[in-house]
Amino acid sequence: MSVPFVLWVFVFHYLPLWGWTMAFQKFRVGRSFFEQEWVGFDHFRLLFQDAQFFNALRNTLAMSVMGLVAGFTVPILFAILLNEVRVSFLKRFVQTVSYLPHFVSWVVVAGIVTKMLSAEGGIVNEVLVRLNIIHEPIPFMAKESMFWYVVTSADIWKETGWNAIIYLAAIAGIGPELYEAARVDGASRIRQIWHITLPGIRSTIIILLIMSIGHLISIGFEKQFLLGNNLVKEKSEVLDLYALNYGLGMGRYSFGTAINIFNSVVSLLLLFSANGILKKVTKESIM
Repeated sequence: MSVPFVLWVFVFHYLPLWGWTMAFQKFRVGRSFFEQEWVGFDHFRLLFQDAQFFNALRNTLAMSVMGLVAGFTVPILFAILLNEVRVSFLKRFVQTVSYLPHFVSWVVVAGIVTKMLSAEGGIVNEVLVRLNIIHEPIPFMAKESMFWYVVTSADIWKETGWNAIIYLAAIAGIGPELYEAARVDGASRIRQIWHITLPGIRSTIIILLIMSIGHLISIGFEKQFLLGNNLVKEKSEVLDLYALNYGLGMGRYSFGTAINIFNSVVSLLLLFSANGILKKVTKESIM
């Protein structure tokens, strides 16, 4: 029964690795594999000599770390707080409303965020001005210094409810007799969370943390592409967007492949490093 899934993984994940050979060629469309000119590591040398690459790498790491810190902890806190809601109807309603944004495309989300943060009629600026927190509207989408925070905040809003589902499932697997024993001993709800809930989902947290670190540098480009503009280009260009603009966009397929190989190798190193460190520290790992 597993054969179709093994074939699917092989065809769509391992077979395309043959295309990595393009990074070591001066690839020309229309030529066969044996007609391509081999250039060795020239594209990688060119990559590491490009200042724009290091700018894209900085942006990628900055937004990845911000997303890891906030986007990883907020769903845990949300799941714990939601689990403490005793009114079943309210709990189901909040959970449903919270994960619905996950199914909304980034095109729609970007439009909503841009409209809300607009300096002309944006609801955020309207509220801040009416509360006398600011005296004049702030052009959030035109400030480079705010772009990383805008992207991270939009991502948290979109994915928190969805990411919390697995933690809620882990919490549901904790035996209710543990909470009953804790209440008999006089433990408050805070102590029950600290001594029962968090240890009960510890393995889930560690496994998801390792996987999140493994994807630290592969954050895609949709959010940055849709929310960015020429005024914040220095802070919005990430590695995947850099590969799209300076690789595929300019017909430099070999150069774009070299960028993606760099992403994959770094992601693999981060995954094994995080797994090894957490295995020694917590005795938990994914391999």
